[in-house]
Amino acid sequence: MTHGQLGPDLLDAFSKQRAADPQHQLWQNALTAHPVDTVALDRRRALAVDRSMSHRLDAWAVTNQQKSGRCWLFAGLNLLRVGAARQMGLKDFEFSQNHLLFWDKLEKANHWLEAVIALADRDVDDRTVAHLMASPTEDGGQWNMFVALVAKHGLVPQSVMPETASSGATHQLNTRLAAVLRQAARDLRAAAAAGDGLEQLRQRKEETLDVVHKMLSLHLGTPPERFAWQWTDKDDVFHREPETTPLEFAARWVDVPLDDYVCVVHDPRPSSPLGRTFTVEHLGNVVGAPPVVYLNVDIAQIKTWAQEAIVGGEPVWFGCDVDQMHHGDSGSWDAELYDYDGVYGTTTDLDKADRLLHGATAMTHAMMLTGVDVVDGRARRWRVENSWGAEKGDQGFWTMTDGWFDEYVFETAVRRDRLPADLRAALDTEPIVLPAWDPMGALAHDRQRDR
Repeated sequence: MTHGQLGPDLLDAFSKQRAADPQHQLWQNALTAHPVDTVALDRRRALAVDRSMSHRLDAWAVTNQQKSGRCWLFAGLNLLRVGAARQMGLKDFEFSQNHLLFWDKLEKANHWLEAVIALADRDVDDRTVAHLMASPTEDGGQWNMFVALVAKHGLVPQSVMPETASSGATHQLNTRLAAVLRQAARDLRAAAAAGDGLEQLRQRKEETLDVVHKMLSLHLGTPPERFAWQWTDKDDVFHREPETTPLEFAARWVDVPLDDYVCVVHDPRPSSPLGRTFTVEHLGNVVGAPPVVYLNVDIAQIKTWAQEAIVGGEPVWFGCDVDQMHHGDSGSWDAELYDYDGVYGTTTDLDKADRLLHGATAMTHAMMLTGVDVVDGRARRWRVENSWGAEKGDQGFWTMTDGWFDEYVFETAVRRDRLPADLRAALDTEPIVLPAWDPMGALAHDRQRDR
């Protein structure tokens, strides 16, 4: 028998162990009839979710990203709409998520094609090239990418560029865009191999971008160059603004200083020193925008800054690994919510660093912290504005335990002046460059689905 093969003696031993285990039949009956999360759920913890908070900011309705991976755009716009609604005298207000989706798709296509040109001399199975080819277009993003879009393309109210069938369910659009972009990559690489220079390659790139722009216009509508805006406030007073551009509208109504925010992350891998800045190769959307750079700090410090912001009246944009230890019916995240080891008779001891190193975790979703329950100066749970609609949790607001924050939150946006002097100085250092496939380059992209 070949060494390493699953032989009959080993298979027979496995079967005898199952037969000798009196609990095996019980668990088998349960798991063949029910999902494992139903069986492993600690119902006492799920049913005991306490949604009360000592500090709570939200008095508005949640948004709904539907079947799209636009969570990071929704979370960013949710942060900005709070101040806009207050200034307009509205109880609720939404910026157009579709508007930023259009520009993000076009900018990402350009960013991706520029990377294809830059790497045209490498083999197609080079690891970086292969990584790019695996995802030529996707919905996800990070904080710096959101800021870059607002800075370049501005904002419009949702009513000016409303949702479409494709903005709410992006899979088919992404599939067709990916087909166009991969073919363009093949042609650009062939042209480069045949001796075309950079100017010729970029001409070819622009021809592809024209096709992408047409596709986006067909699926998402046409972004307005100028528009009129008028509304009736909560006191029944009518307002009309002069015709404006998206950039002028953003400057008029956004009261959050986006340029003052920095991205901080918790990356506990031994290779990632605290207090250092990092960037990831080929990560971004807007060519020419400031690079995606983040500062690595301890998770306790991230929680302190988030708590200070909420207590001071400001929600917090954050990124996390959303599907870990979550319960949709109660709208909760709890690091001890499921006892999978009890079901399978295993011992799971991967810590956060191990999970990153071995592909078991990454940032998958972005949301907004709108509340915190503080006892004796320390947070014990957090209130989260999700963008999955109002059906789950408390009208779409979820509850996160502080222990879950430790394990599965990776990134927040923090005002620069909250950082101590040494960390502010660290922001000016040359960032460590991570490869394109590093897990800290993951894009928040989780889609609403049946959870």
